[in-house]
Amino acid sequence: MKFIFAALISASFFLESQEVDAGDILFLKVQELESEISSLRSELEAQAYLIDKLLNENQTKLVIDNSSNNEVVAADNTFRFEGINDEQSIDEVYDQAISQLNDKNFEEAKRSFVYLADNFTDDEKIPLSLFWLGEISLLESDLEKSETFFQLLAINHPDHWRTPLAHKKIADILMMSGELDAAKIKYQFVVQTYPNNAASSLALQLLENME
Repeated sequence: MKFIFAALISASFFLESQEVDAGDILFLKVQELESEISSLRSELEAQAYLIDKLLNENQTKLVIDNSSNNEVVAADNTFRFEGINDEQSIDEVYDQAISQLNDKNFEEAKRSFVYLADNFTDDEKIPLSLFWLGEISLLESDLEKSETFFQLLAINHPDHWRTPLAHKKIADILMMSGELDAAKIKYQFVVQTYPNNAASSLALQLLENME
């Protein structure tokens, strides 16, 4: 009987021990899970903070870059269009440029003609603007720039009534630059291509003088 009672007591203690051990393991597992969850929460918060910080930094940089670009554009517009009202029509700007040219205010005239050539489309006044830019540059002895303007007129507006004279002017520039053979070829081109134009008569006279 004592043996049976002792066995029952031992079995009872054993079962209680198993229950305690299982409870402890479960408790430890819960603690581990809570710790992992806490760790993951900390990592997520840290990542969220870093992402937010990067977004703010990029937004600040974008604002600064846009501000800088706007300042550059504003400065460029001030330089290019100083003294010219953007709302002026092409006729008003052209008349202003011609008036400046007649007053021998060549710098302002150039600015107005360049503004016309860059910002308007017109089959009459744009070729004329290029012609006068070539003439002003020629008066200022800037042969290279003058030739460029006359070339732009001749290439982009081949049917304009000033184009024959532009070709003749290019020949003049070649002659002034000492390129006599090239000048002679260009004068011959004017005579052959525009036989009924006044530029042809001028070119023919110069060819005769070159003989």
